[in-house]
Amino acid sequence: MTQKVIIFDFDGTIADTLDALVSIANHLADDFGYAPIAAEELAYLRNLSSRQIIKYSGVSLLKIPFLIKKVQSELKGKIQDLKPIAGIKESLVSLKDEEHRLGIITSNSSDNVMDFLRHNNLETLFDFIYSGVTIFGKTTIINNALKQNKLSPQQVIYVGDEIRDIEASKKANIKVIAVAWGFNSQEVLAKQNPDFLIHQPQELLQVVKNC
Repeated sequence: MTQKVIIFDFDGTIADTLDALVSIANHLADDFGYAPIAAEELAYLRNLSSRQIIKYSGVSLLKIPFLIKKVQSELKGKIQDLKPIAGIKESLVSLKDEEHRLGIITSNSSDNVMDFLRHNNLETLFDFIYSGVTIFGKTTIINNALKQNKLSPQQVIYVGDEIRDIEASKKANIKVIAVAWGFNSQEVLAKQNPDFLIHQPQELLQVVKNC
């Protein structure tokens, strides 16, 4: 089997952080001038892109970098309570056993990611972690990560749970596997035409073999 480099998004793809992030966002709502997220709103938000969510919330673009930093800071205190997506650890181990290289690209902080990986005994599975803050697309972050790790787009498969993961992967000319267990809904992910759309982590190994 040809060795591939499989790069994962972190929040919602590896780590089950949705409830924690919604809780933190609601806690910070007054400070940053947006309405808390009601339970019935979440299904609607799962069909929106990052741009659309920001517009819907009414948060000033100037405040977004500060909001992201504050969310990362508050999430750090919840890391010990966060768990991996059900079944993802077994799939990561299987991919590593097949001698693929694994990496993470995230807009979360590298400290949060490393704390989570260590707490859940996942730290030995990943060859690199690349952290970069972006408001909208991830293309620049992906390209920088590829350059830093001396990777060609042909070697790489990206795995993510959001519209922006698909958009950025296409612009970076890498294959993308969209996962339906994260933030964006299966329906809206399908409309973006990822190379693959999967519903369970155990599907990863077979899909990677077909890439």
